[in-house]
Amino acid sequence: MKAVVFHAVGDIRVDEVPEPEIQEPTDAVVRLTSSAICGTDLHFVRGTMSGMRPGTILGHEGVGVIEQLGEDVRNFEVGDRVVIPSTIACGSCSYCRAGYSAQCTEANPNGPAAGTAFYGGPELSGPFHGLQADKARIPYANVGLVKLPEEVSDEDAILISDIFPTGYFGADIAEIGEGDTVAVFGCGPVGQFAILSAKLLGAGRVLAIDGVEDRLAAARRQGAEVIDMGREDPVQAIRRLTGGIGVDRAIDAVGVDAERPKQGPAAQGSERLAETFQQEVAANAPEAAPRNSSWKPGDAPSQALRWAVEALAKAGTLSIIGVYPPTMESFPIGLAMNKNLTINLGNCNHRKYIPHLVELVRTGAVVPSAVISQVENIEDAVDAYRSFDRRASGWMKVELAPAA
Repeated sequence: MKAVVFHAVGDIRVDEVPEPEIQEPTDAVVRLTSSAICGTDLHFVRGTMSGMRPGTILGHEGVGVIEQLGEDVRNFEVGDRVVIPSTIACGSCSYCRAGYSAQCTEANPNGPAAGTAFYGGPELSGPFHGLQADKARIPYANVGLVKLPEEVSDEDAILISDIFPTGYFGADIAEIGEGDTVAVFGCGPVGQFAILSAKLLGAGRVLAIDGVEDRLAAARRQGAEVIDMGREDPVQAIRRLTGGIGVDRAIDAVGVDAERPKQGPAAQGSERLAETFQQEVAANAPEAAPRNSSWKPGDAPSQALRWAVEALAKAGTLSIIGVYPPTMESFPIGLAMNKNLTINLGNCNHRKYIPHLVELVRTGAVVPSAVISQVENIEDAVDAYRSFDRRASGWMKVELAPAA
């Protein structure tokens, strides 16, 4: 079968690989009918998150049809159409039972103290082969799959695998209440769903900050008040727009790759990526550095967090859902402490939110597929990664169709 395989930093390929098999009685094998490229995948390809094992299949978003079931998977049938939560959880441990499936103590083979287990990630996450493939093995399938009703299309369901629940999680842990003013830093796919989710949870106003016009336009279509960080200092703009008070809640939907890295190991990974793609992606990346702020090259990983802390009103809440590696240590703790801020962060507990989001889509309350900008065949995945990595105009979210 075809799969997108990590070989080294900056080197991914579409390879022919063996089909997955049932290994445990709680496993299932799913034939993928849709997968997607996520910004998190770029962390591994660029090298901003290390520890990837060569030969690992990438991808953690998937929709498909069950082809095989282990004997202990008793709530599904072969032929069921399902969405695959991006994080892997056993469903039985105390964390899973409390709704913290991202911190399951059983799913990660690195031990109970290890972090989140998910598809297509580095050694510390398992590793588990990912979902950018024709088929995938799904551990703990009784809770690692969610059945889809006929009314929910593959195009809508693929967004429920990861980025819609992640955006909803970000709004949830931001503690948004009726009438709150919310700032969302980063208007990529997750940021778009954070904006949507903030409104679902009752936000009165949403301010959206980014430096890419396509993303700002998408946020504006959702009714967000947009701030172009390339044209004005976002903190000053937020204060002006809120009467000098700041926002009640802020969501960091950016993470470590707020800007394409211009130096260090991550930059080297981007250069190798460019060589693999036969073009200099860094030269084509849009310039999003604000002209009127304290931003400086090399400071991007912590800039969104600093802006969020500065833009929050006293006693506000900061939600961090952007991806940061364990080595990331920079944070304005003193400023946050002296403003009495509440800080909630972490990996999304996908299994907790997905059934509710499936129902929202089934009823027509939400149409997630509006975020999809491209549908590419998996055999063209390397070119799709290239365009997605350089933030080519119009490339918001890429769905991958299987080769089979």
